[in-house]
Amino acid sequence: MGKRKPLIAGNWKMFKTCTEAVETASKLVKLSSNVTDTDIMIAPTFTSLALVSKVVAGTNVGLGAQNLFWEAQGAYTGEISAQMILSAGCSYVIIGHSERRQFFSETDSSVNKKINSAIQSGLIPVMCIGETGPERDADKTFSILDKQVQMGLEGFSSGNLRSLVIAYEPVWAIGTGKTATSGQAQEVHRFLRSLIEKKFDKNLAESIRILYGGSVKPDNIAELMSMPDIDGALVGGASLDPEVFSKIIHF
Repeated sequence: MGKRKPLIAGNWKMFKTCTEAVETASKLVKLSSNVTDTDIMIAPTFTSLALVSKVVAGTNVGLGAQNLFWEAQGAYTGEISAQMILSAGCSYVIIGHSERRQFFSETDSSVNKKINSAIQSGLIPVMCIGETGPERDADKTFSILDKQVQMGLEGFSSGNLRSLVIAYEPVWAIGTGKTATSGQAQEVHRFLRSLIEKKFDKNLAESIRILYGGSVKPDNIAELMSMPDIDGALVGGASLDPEVFSKIIHF
């Protein structure tokens, strides 16, 4: 493992006003100030980004956005571009989260365009992929993930993707309290790494960070992190409480 630095990312989803976001981020900065061997990222809502960036500036907590639009600017009411996210202080952006796919009709092809925009702008894309419960029950997990990776990363070279982070989130385990066993998660992470090696090359496969997301909590993080191909976590609900999230960061 050695060479892949773990990343623990908190996706705050549609929670916290500006005031609450600043308060939570301030507590988190204090609680995690002693962490050096793990990268930390939080993704508040768009309205809180610029305020939270002041709180985390100069600390070991990185800032991410939960989404972006692929055009640089224009008549796209309600959308936010990579440049805007950068100027608000972000270094990461979450792309293709299962909730975006489920409720806002995101597709592998829109994910592809968003990743391209993030990379061109120097943001670190966190590409989310994962299968639903019925897909897993029908033994389609690997074919679904194969399609999401192939289409999501179509047209890129391994040189483009050096900063890419992949987050595997089985949709059936998000906010349901169900978690893939560490063995199930490891099996999928190993499959994804071999997929990257086949599509690109061994170097990228060995350096790319693959996070697990899906009901990650303080009591299951250590076991997940002990798996050879799990390089971190994309945490939802448990990242909203700085005390709880700090325990996950200190796995």
